[in-house]
Amino acid sequence: MLEKLSTLNEVYHYLDSLFEKNVDSDTLFASGYLRGFISLAASDKADEQEVITTPLIELISQKLIAAKTELSPQDNVIVQNFWIALQQKM
Repeated sequence: MLEKLSTLNEVYHYLDSLFEKNVDSDTLFASGYLRGFISLAASDKADEQEVITTPLIELISQKLIAAKTELSPQDNVIVQNFWIALQQKM
């Protein structure tokens, strides 16, 4: 069983590690895009050991919804699907 990602640092490490693995370009795009949103949502937290909380996840989700028009419909689906999968790891 995979260990849950419980801190910002663990999430960042996981997302960064995808670039070293043999994953498809859609996954790399979505992980990079989401990393930016996670960093933005957590920007008031200086500590990367900050525990992932439901309010933080909800804030990231809200920011993604607000930024939906930045992406093409297809890219938005890719990012949303990756976000759903990432939440399962947290």
